[in-house]
Amino acid sequence: MEQVLSDNLVISIDAMGGDNSPRVVIEGLVEASLKNPDVRFLVYGDEGKVKPLLNKYPRLKEKCELRHATEVVRNEDKPSQVIRNRNTSMYMAIDAVRRGEAKAIVSAGNTGALMAISKLSLKTIQKIHRPAIVTIMPSIAGKYVMLDLGANTECDALNLAEFALMGNIVAQHALGIARPRVGLLNIGAEDMKGKEEIKQAAQIIKNSHMNIEFVGFVEPHDLPFGKADVVVADGFTGNIALKSIEGAAKLIMTKIKNAIKTSPLAILGLPFMMGVKLKLKKSLDPRLYNGAMFVGLNGLSVKSHGGTDALGYSVAVGHAISMVRQDFVATIREELEHVDLDELSQEIIYDAY
Repeated sequence: MEQVLSDNLVISIDAMGGDNSPRVVIEGLVEASLKNPDVRFLVYGDEGKVKPLLNKYPRLKEKCELRHATEVVRNEDKPSQVIRNRNTSMYMAIDAVRRGEAKAIVSAGNTGALMAISKLSLKTIQKIHRPAIVTIMPSIAGKYVMLDLGANTECDALNLAEFALMGNIVAQHALGIARPRVGLLNIGAEDMKGKEEIKQAAQIIKNSHMNIEFVGFVEPHDLPFGKADVVVADGFTGNIALKSIEGAAKLIMTKIKNAIKTSPLAILGLPFMMGVKLKLKKSLDPRLYNGAMFVGLNGLSVKSHGGTDALGYSVAVGHAISMVRQDFVATIREELEHVDLDELSQEIIYDAY
């Protein structure tokens, strides 16, 4: 294929990641390309499987450079097993960002492996101690940003404060909120509740020069009701909250369907409810919120859900493109130049004793 032009916005793609790759990946790129005609793609994968799919879409093929990868990261592979294997489609796609050939990488593959290889290859931004997984969630008020969703199962106060800073920037850029409201996920809204690191994180955020609109502690039942535009948690808590919300959404939709099926009156009235039903389904459609970003790295790495379809994958690619256009990584670096979280956290921890 033709060499990708250097003056175009280029996104690196792991074509072999996900449950239905590479078919869903290529179909998703078709949709993403239609919405972003100026974007080109570096596609890494098994040429024998990917090339026939690209041949079906001549317009997309013109915007892609296919690079053969001899190996694939499987869902059951441990990060320690694949982190130094440079022949996988995932590693090669991430490394293209490190070399400056692409501005972001998108993969629907193994989350742990993607995080480990991204951190190894792209490195953490100076002053950031740990990268985090962030995504956008629906609420009654619109949308909110939530992190960390599993990259760090245990976090100290400084980590949580850094997540607040990065989440604040994501909300400004992805949601267009000039001054997002930032909250810490906790078991209660009162100051005396929660683990010590959460209380200390609150003090760091309040007393730093991060210029954050801090709204205090947010309880889990507040998440869908727009109390905060950014919700910060350690990866263990955030991942459980995310999966609980997803499960609750599926339960509600299932209950509604079952209730309609068992009610003759509801069935008769269904044609009059189609508009409401479609609006509800769209607002809760997980595909429209697909694409979790690893933030805090010297490059953008985006994780698509492994079981998504073409629409969901195109949304993940769209998130990557949007963050590149807004120079998200550089923005985080600039914000950190004015903040010394290390010094402030040491003062607060010292005062606690």
